[in-house]
Amino acid sequence: MKHKNQVFDNVLDLVGNTPLIKLNKIASEFKGNFYAKVESFNPGQSSKDRIALYIIEQAEKKGILSPGDTIIETTSGNTGFSIAMVSIIKGYDCVLAVSSKSSADKIDMLKTMGAKVYVCPAHVSADDPRSYYQVAKRLHEEMKGSVYINQYFNELNIDAHYKSTGPEIWEQTEGKITHLVACSGTGGTISGTAKYLKEQNPNIKVIGVDAFGSVIKKYHETREFDKKEIYPYRIEGLGKNLIPGATNFDVIDEFVKVTDEESAHTARLIAKTEGMFVGYTSGAVMQGIKQLGDEGRFKEGDNVVVIFPDHGSRYMSKVYSDKWMNEQGFFDSINEAAIQNIEYIK
Repeated sequence: MKHKNQVFDNVLDLVGNTPLIKLNKIASEFKGNFYAKVESFNPGQSSKDRIALYIIEQAEKKGILSPGDTIIETTSGNTGFSIAMVSIIKGYDCVLAVSSKSSADKIDMLKTMGAKVYVCPAHVSADDPRSYYQVAKRLHEEMKGSVYINQYFNELNIDAHYKSTGPEIWEQTEGKITHLVACSGTGGTISGTAKYLKEQNPNIKVIGVDAFGSVIKKYHETREFDKKEIYPYRIEGLGKNLIPGATNFDVIDEFVKVTDEESAHTARLIAKTEGMFVGYTSGAVMQGIKQLGDEGRFKEGDNVVVIFPDHGSRYMSKVYSDKWMNEQGFFDSINEAAIQNIEYIK
């Protein structure tokens, strides 16, 4: 329950109602107005707070969850953190199967939030018994009194954003939004938000951002699952090596693919230009905007809303680490200057 004097009963009262912030510099070369829906203002610092709270509360209403039960989930990190946070407040045990691609920062955060964490190899097929999907299923079968959230195929993932993110953006833009650009991993954020917005105005263009190495863009265009599209990539929480049931491809107009390297540099650029310390996927979605802008896809008067899903603190050992960037070969003659920002006084 929220109180007028801004005293809250617990952190869960702070989920949702995140700000829409104008991007003043990073998109200044493109026509139109650009706004970021900054999801790091959620108490768990990501958009996944919305689905964690909504799915768990729906399970409680249906009698699926009872006090003392165990919640099991597959996660690249953010959903796991949100579920662990909700579990603490509501009194559930939390078990997470995590991709080894998740940053060390995310895994440490999950342990700190009281979750039991199983780290599973990232670059195996979805049906491999070691994949985080299969490990979560096995744990669910072995643990009595457990509930498997399964965000990738859970329709409630879409409903959470249909009921919150979509209406918030519509109200914040006074119905003047012309484009929604969002990353697609499980697909819940883009699908639920787009469904609501398209019901208000079918002319709103919805553009998904996918990763090179993921099957989603080609599947959207051909409805063909092409294993040849799959290869290892570094961005977390974006793209997939399977087709998530939580993605409603019919409400998405098109997809644009981005590279690991450009997304990493763009995440850093957001911090330097807008003062927003955002995550790797935020860099990816902004990279998508840059590519679309370079193609002249926006015009004067457009109101483009970009969803920045999480906070930069989750990526201190990755995109915000010069050492990691160097190890990936992401620094070159153009971007080398980024390394030389510290001077040690002896």
